[in-house]
Amino acid sequence: MKVNFKVIRQNQKTSPTVQTYLLDVEDGNTILDCLNRIKWEQDGTLAFRKNCRNTICGSCAIRINGRSALACKENVGSEIARFAPQISQENSANSIPEITIAPLGNMPVLKDLIVDMKGFWNSLETVSPYVSTAARKVPEREFLQTPEERKQLEETGNCIMCGACYSECNALEVNPDFVGPHALAKAYRMVEDKRDDETQKRLEQYNEGTKGVWGCTRCYYCNSVCPMEVAPLDQISKIKQSLLEKKEASDSRSIRHRKVLIDLVKEGGWIDERLFGLRVVGNNLKDIKGLLSIAPLGLRMMTKSKFPLTFEPSQGSKQVRSLMEAVEREKVSEGNRE
Repeated sequence: MKVNFKVIRQNQKTSPTVQTYLLDVEDGNTILDCLNRIKWEQDGTLAFRKNCRNTICGSCAIRINGRSALACKENVGSEIARFAPQISQENSANSIPEITIAPLGNMPVLKDLIVDMKGFWNSLETVSPYVSTAARKVPEREFLQTPEERKQLEETGNCIMCGACYSECNALEVNPDFVGPHALAKAYRMVEDKRDDETQKRLEQYNEGTKGVWGCTRCYYCNSVCPMEVAPLDQISKIKQSLLEKKEASDSRSIRHRKVLIDLVKEGGWIDERLFGLRVVGNNLKDIKGLLSIAPLGLRMMTKSKFPLTFEPSQGSKQVRSLMEAVEREKVSEGNRE
């Protein structure tokens, strides 16, 4: 069948342009096969990365029809099937399906589909993704792991550093200081690795403002595009849980946000928004600056009759509380068994 490949092309100093290439392809052809044919048969100036075929290496990550993926892993048939309704409607005149190819997001473009990954690698370096044994006496043998300990690291160990999650991260678009889902997935590996001797230091670093785990907006895109099922968001959540177990609500606003939310749901089945702002931003009336920052909002809500004067717990608040307490007891017992 014939397919139009619309490739977003640009150089560092030029605006993006769309160039269309028509290919006669099979359903099973990968997107990388098609890019190779475009370069070999139609336009030798097209630039993209690849490193075939060293299993799935991650080099050929690009955006295919608006989502980040590996060009060697996705094929023409599945892409057309995903967008069949839109394709049939938009191209009813010539009935030729289209596949749009673009460079990864959140990274500056060097040429065509090649992006500058310097920021990606630099943010990874900030979490020190190496097992630290500097404070230990060098042993005569390796630092061994049990099979159970190694199993805890399987997900994060599968990361191939392709950049798909980084490309789709909403938090990075608005907060360039955020280290990114790829770095925090590796960070969890270090936290969980029993051979590492800097766990506490690492947790303090990952707890720092919105640079670490609290900068994540939980949009779930990193999980949805990961080609290796590393589930970066899940790993970020595990780091957050480790911090919540070790920190008090007074330590930071991020910690208070999570702890207060849980406490209020326990108390009333849902969140009493009057108390939420006072406890989180105002630190239970101890943070004067925080209280002053939310005072204008409170006044506007009152003048527009949007500020609730009373709070009525949900009908199932007792059941919610008992379930939450049961889960907490189970976690404690699991920790004691370990």
